[in-house]
Amino acid sequence: MTVIAPQIILPKGWVAHSRDLAWLGVPLIGSNLAQYLIHLTDVVLLGWYDIQALAAITLATALYFMIFLLGAGFGWAVMPLVAAAVEADDHTQVRRVTRMGLWLSVAFGVAVSIPMMWAEPFFLAIGQDPQVSALAQDYLTIGAWAMIPGLMVVVLRALLAALERTAVILWATLGAAAVNALIGWALIFGRLGLPEMGIAGAAWAALGSTILMGLILLVYVLRHFPAYRMTQRLWRPDPGAMARVFRLGAPIGLTSLAEGALFSASAVMVGWIGAVELAAHGIAMQLAALTFMFHIGLSQAATVRAGRALGRGDRGNLRQVGLTAIAMSLVIGILTVLSFVTFSENLIGLFIGPNAPAREALLQVGVSLLFMAALFQLMDAMQVVALGLLRGVQDTAIPMVLAVISYWLVGMPSGYALGFVVGWGAVGVWLGLVIGLAVAAVMLLARFWLRSVRIAGA
Repeated sequence: MTVIAPQIILPKGWVAHSRDLAWLGVPLIGSNLAQYLIHLTDVVLLGWYDIQALAAITLATALYFMIFLLGAGFGWAVMPLVAAAVEADDHTQVRRVTRMGLWLSVAFGVAVSIPMMWAEPFFLAIGQDPQVSALAQDYLTIGAWAMIPGLMVVVLRALLAALERTAVILWATLGAAAVNALIGWALIFGRLGLPEMGIAGAAWAALGSTILMGLILLVYVLRHFPAYRMTQRLWRPDPGAMARVFRLGAPIGLTSLAEGALFSASAVMVGWIGAVELAAHGIAMQLAALTFMFHIGLSQAATVRAGRALGRGDRGNLRQVGLTAIAMSLVIGILTVLSFVTFSENLIGLFIGPNAPAREALLQVGVSLLFMAALFQLMDAMQVVALGLLRGVQDTAIPMVLAVISYWLVGMPSGYALGFVVGWGAVGVWLGLVIGLAVAAVMLLARFWLRSVRIAGA
């Protein structure tokens, strides 16, 4: 009798696609992690400096990144447009969309930076603690100026990713993160002969490191890609290219805003409960966002690969890119869940000084929230990879609608009901996030497989 061993049938070409995605995605993951370290370092340092300062930077950055995500849509639109242009060997189109991406990003940054410097009345109006609101304003008075160079960095990162030069993004971001950590430590605590500035010191460090990173990427582009002549007609408007970037980028920005605002609104709701809960929420959110950088990197790599496949009209390749990206993100998500559940108290403790008066209360609340963060890791991974694939095929308008429905008509009401009506507090607010992300993952993946793959190459 012959015994036939069961076989695991893997998609054809999965090894090559995994290798290609990893080659492109690993530096992007690393650069996203390093980028987030710039903010995470400030959170850790301020957690050791003062609990009120920790709550304040949680509030301030919730507003800052909500606005930043909206403007970043123009930069991320550059990625699939440049990928398609590179596939067609169209140097002029690469230059045109990059230039207009910079134009739109700078215009947006100028428009929003100054109003953010007077955000304290807004924080008070939404019921935040007066002392925390004042400290958050101190941070934004300086940190708001990082918006313009930060958005320009998004454009340059998108350009280099589409050109598949991701290593320089990683090294530039690591350098900026190291500079931020050193300057932030010195200015927050008053070391190396510098004045003790507290939360204002963190803002100066973030601003300086962002400018440094932008300069590094700009010099690299100009030196290594002279054929694209990026400075040619830099100040000349290009209505056609601007319209293309805007049409693709505005929905991307609004989609990111819808999700970012969901998390920011959750911070506001948790702030209604108390300063300890808000600080614990901030810690758990930092850890969840840190691991989210893995999925963002894979999503960006999937955008480039899907854009190339679309440019060739290669439906089979697009399908393989989708399967591989989803599988890789699932593996990372499972590992993250195991880490959060196993090392929850140790991870939360990294953000709290050993002699902090509220340490035990923060640990108790933070651990429970980190368990909830573990629950939404897989759903968050799936929905962001689906968004990356859809952006690669330049499908952004309908996904924006699906995202808004999932986050705000499902996730937000669920979080409020579970947190305040049912009475589960901060844990209930986070469970609402899980529900919203799960709905988004299902709808966005369905759109990619039922529409994008079907019409590619048609």
